[in-house]
Amino acid sequence: MNIHPTAVIETGAELGADVRVEPLAWIQAGASVGAGCVVGAHAVIYRGTTLGPRCRVHAHAVLGDVPQDLSFQGDESFVRIGADCVLREGVTIHRGTKPGTATVLGDGCFLMANSHVGHNGLLGQRVILANGVLLGGYAEVGAGAFLSGNCLVHQFTRIGRLAILGGGCAVNKDVPPFCMALALAGNTILGLNVVGLRRAGLKPEERLQIKRGFALLYRSGLNVSQAVARIRQELPEGPAWELCAFIEQSHRGICAFTRGQDDASAEAG
Repeated sequence: MNIHPTAVIETGAELGADVRVEPLAWIQAGASVGAGCVVGAHAVIYRGTTLGPRCRVHAHAVLGDVPQDLSFQGDESFVRIGADCVLREGVTIHRGTKPGTATVLGDGCFLMANSHVGHNGLLGQRVILANGVLLGGYAEVGAGAFLSGNCLVHQFTRIGRLAILGGGCAVNKDVPPFCMALALAGNTILGLNVVGLRRAGLKPEERLQIKRGFALLYRSGLNVSQAVARIRQELPEGPAWELCAFIEQSHRGICAFTRGQDDASAEAG
């Protein structure tokens, strides 16, 4: 264990083996830092925050502070961060707002500088938030999703698995799995995240099924409920049905589709 003499580690904080804490960091009593983690200079980890093993917390990150929610009454709540996460400079993650609730990050997440996860946010495994991304309270981001720089996600909005949001876009409706949200726009789907699907190892037949499901959802002229029914009727159970399940669980509605200049290339393959 390597603790700089200017760091403050309160009695009652738990540090695993081989943790390194850099100058002027503060780890509050009731926080837990997993084995092999690195806590950067001036980083703050509040009570109720748990870091899995091998996480890297960079300078000036603040984890587990109280939520920015006027209804918060000071009750005990939590932040739970999985293994192998990287939290860059100035990242802020707030704890849950209701008693006993938590903000949760899955394993392998990468949050770039000055990104923010609001209270009760839920991030799946290997989510990437680029610089300046802001997630409102109760926002959910599915595994493998990529949110480009300065994206804004309204509270309670969901981002599906392997979705990608273009830089500067803002959404207050759900982004279905596998889809691309248009940069510098609001609530607009451009096409499918074909590159992401390939990188995630989806088989050609799975990608084709997703493409057919997308066409039924956004290009058939059917309304959303009709499209969901047709997907289940015409396509075998698989990733296209994931679109259906995501839509059926949506409370805010889903983003609309627009045909952009790069639409054909975005959906090729």
